[in-house]
Amino acid sequence: MILELQNAILEMIAKGEPLADTLSTLCLMVERAVPGVAATVLKSNGNGLSTLAAPSLPVSYSGAVDTLEIGPFAGSCGTAAFLGIPVVVTDIEADPRWTDYKALALPLGLRACWSSPIKSADRVVGTFAFYYRENRGPSILEQRIVDACVHLCSIAIERDERVSERQRLTYMDALTGLPNRAAFDLALQNQANSTSKSWGIVVGDLDNLKLVNDTFGHAAGDALIHVVAKRIAAGAGNEHAYRLGGDEFAIIVLCEDEFDLQRKAAQILKVVEPSSECGGHIVFPSMTLGGALATGNIDPEQVRQNADIALYHAKEHARGQFVAFHPGLGTTLMRRFRAVRDVSLALSENRIEAYYQPIVRLDTREAIGLEALCRMKTHSGDVVAAAHFHEATKDAHVAAMLTERMLTKVAKDMRTWLDKGLPLQHVGVNLSAADFRKGGLREKICQLFEAADVPLKHLILEVTESVYLGQRDHVVANEIKALRFEGLKVALDDFGTGYASLTHLLTVPVDIIKIDKSFIDRTRLDDAGMAIVEGLISIAGKLGIRVVAEGIEEEEQARRLEEFGCKLGQGYLFARAMDGSKAGEFLLAHGQRGVHSSSSREPLRYSG
Repeated sequence: MILELQNAILEMIAKGEPLADTLSTLCLMVERAVPGVAATVLKSNGNGLSTLAAPSLPVSYSGAVDTLEIGPFAGSCGTAAFLGIPVVVTDIEADPRWTDYKALALPLGLRACWSSPIKSADRVVGTFAFYYRENRGPSILEQRIVDACVHLCSIAIERDERVSERQRLTYMDALTGLPNRAAFDLALQNQANSTSKSWGIVVGDLDNLKLVNDTFGHAAGDALIHVVAKRIAAGAGNEHAYRLGGDEFAIIVLCEDEFDLQRKAAQILKVVEPSSECGGHIVFPSMTLGGALATGNIDPEQVRQNADIALYHAKEHARGQFVAFHPGLGTTLMRRFRAVRDVSLALSENRIEAYYQPIVRLDTREAIGLEALCRMKTHSGDVVAAAHFHEATKDAHVAAMLTERMLTKVAKDMRTWLDKGLPLQHVGVNLSAADFRKGGLREKICQLFEAADVPLKHLILEVTESVYLGQRDHVVANEIKALRFEGLKVALDDFGTGYASLTHLLTVPVDIIKIDKSFIDRTRLDDAGMAIVEGLISIAGKLGIRVVAEGIEEEEQARRLEEFGCKLGQGYLFARAMDGSKAGEFLLAHGQRGVHSSSSREPLRYSG
């Protein structure tokens, strides 16, 4: 009988049958072999007991046992778990260890109880018990059976603990203790079958983890993640918070409407905000959140994507705040996706071209330089301006590839013009934030122009205000200082559209400012913008900063700008952007004479 019992239970353990089913089968097989006994298996957590199997006892009895604390007077099972040795009680009614519990057992006809501890190494993990309906202790055969049962229970419980631990590790983030991405994925699957009427997702990223890692080290960064995780879990309340990886978190929110979603997001932002000590440093955590509400029969995976889209939008336009999804955000993302796809394909098919718009002296209309503009050729041969695929440049990888392609083509064209002896002075090339953040910009520029045998004195780097002045970590500003140290000139492009403060001209190292077309359009007698432009030209001149007026389309604008003291202009009045061949012809016909690339004088004097 014992061999049959062992084979049956070990097979169930090997197959991975549920622990409760396995132990219930064990109890029933023993009860058939030993008539008149009721077998139970209880699980110990070190402080209390809970029922794993008691197939022949009422549910009410098992429920009462589930609140049993172990101790020296806690019945047979509680005492056996406490002492770690078998406890035989032949008379429940009279035994002091049953004083507080006999009222549960006696009405069921239970008169005696023999409980044995189940151990895993030196740790008590449960108890196996025989209840008798008469006052007696175990027989020799029963002792042999119980010894086998205790061993089988130990094997079954140990295996279940290992499985539970593996599952815990599978679904738990080791650093924070929060459920991880796998748990989040599973929760979303379960949400599809949920009866909950309304729910949503809030996802978020830490705003300053990279800065903390770079400044204080990764130990401080890990401490920040841990602190924020605890705060998010507290803010989530009864709802589940997850760490998806890195600095990404998510919360599945049970809510009635978008207002509830916003309220939960506001709660999360508030609890995360206080300063914290992280790795010996004071850090001010900040998060950006996006969220989406599940409406109708929407698929949970779509809700997740919508929340991601909202977060993507928030990180660009509302750092440190919450943005809720609406259909228009998805349209924006798809537009960017298509732009990235189209530009990536154009790069692979060599359909990215450099076009050039001249910069001219307003007095003589001679070309003293060119600005290189990115263009994309379609398969039909049409030329598309950069404004039509600007969304793609917000992708750091695409932006960096575009710049490298432009630098390569510009260097090649400049070599061609120099070989022809054209009066080439300077060509401006636009740079993006991605070019600076990728690193190695100076080395790349030097390598490309050295390979083309073009002196760097002919190159001007054009950077918009939003790129130059909008980076809080000063990466761009520091790199520009290094480039200027190498002798390269830097132009601040689209001046007036981003952070146009005249105080920046005192602190930001630039050689040239290019006043944006939106200001040039306002150079009329009855427009206050005229005074701004005139004042800016005057201030820049006194600071030794050269000025180019962009977007000049009318003779009256050119005349008025010249009166203000502006020497240089760019716009449709003089020439539209043209390909390299036509740009060469323009230089031949309109290039500033008397200043040659071989001259020992400064190649380009914006002041004339």
